[in-house]
Amino acid sequence: MKLKKLLAAFLAAALCISLVSCGETDSGSSTPESSAESSVSETSDTESSATEESSSEDTAAEDPTAVLTDAKIGVQLGTTGDLYISENIADGLLGSAEIIQYNKGMEAVLALTQGKVDAVVIDNEPAKVFVEENEGLKILDTAYTEEDYAICIAKDNTELKDQFNQAIAELKEDGTLQQLLDYYINGVEGATPYESPEGITYDGKLIMATNAEFPPYEYHDSSSGQDEICGLDVDFARAICDKLGKELEVSDMAFDSIIAAVQSGKADFGAAGMTVTEDRLESIDFTDSYCTGVQVVIVKE
Repeated sequence: MKLKKLLAAFLAAALCISLVSCGETDSGSSTPESSAESSVSETSDTESSATEESSSEDTAAEDPTAVLTDAKIGVQLGTTGDLYISENIADGLLGSAEIIQYNKGMEAVLALTQGKVDAVVIDNEPAKVFVEENEGLKILDTAYTEEDYAICIAKDNTELKDQFNQAIAELKEDGTLQQLLDYYINGVEGATPYESPEGITYDGKLIMATNAEFPPYEYHDSSSGQDEICGLDVDFARAICDKLGKELEVSDMAFDSIIAAVQSGKADFGAAGMTVTEDRLESIDFTDSYCTGVQVVIVKE
């Protein structure tokens, strides 16, 4: 009898152990599923975070201010890009950015290709030419700033300024300016550069100070076998001078020497994709605007 009781107790204990064991297995089988679901959720959150971060980085990469902040920035000495960047650095708007000035825009672009600067700020039209000529560069889609181009004339030469403004108004009205914009900037098929009409009698000359390193506004062209200074500003100045019965003489010099040349009388006026700014208006006068310029940022692709 005792033996039967012991055997029954033993079987009962074995049955309990078996049931407990089954319970642990069921519990264990549910844990990996729960863990897998958690893992998928975490992966989804990580991918979402990575996508948002990538999108944020792409946006920053196309934001001129973000690109220029704490960067080494190349500019052409005395240009609008030089003025804006210098002012923005002084105002603390670009962090610890450093400005590096070059005598020619092409020199700044070359420094970018060599890794000496991180970006170049320059007018949109020459920027297009420089990027086309140098592989591996691009222009940011968003402009850094926009400005009006005008011709600078000495403050005490109000008569010449009035004559220029009258001629500019007529050249806008008769379509000559639009013709030049279509030829040099817009790339309109059939557009042509300016040609002086026949029969003009010239009474004296006017000297234009420029910096022929700013295509398509002014640049050197030797395709005819001779070095000539061509461009939108040159053609427009010639059209103005034709209106006034004056022969045009072009004097090429460093950009930051143009205003001084006009102030001193070495040149009658200056035209070189020149922006009207408050600082410049303190020392020189400007005609009415004839073109809108856009400052852009060139970077490596």
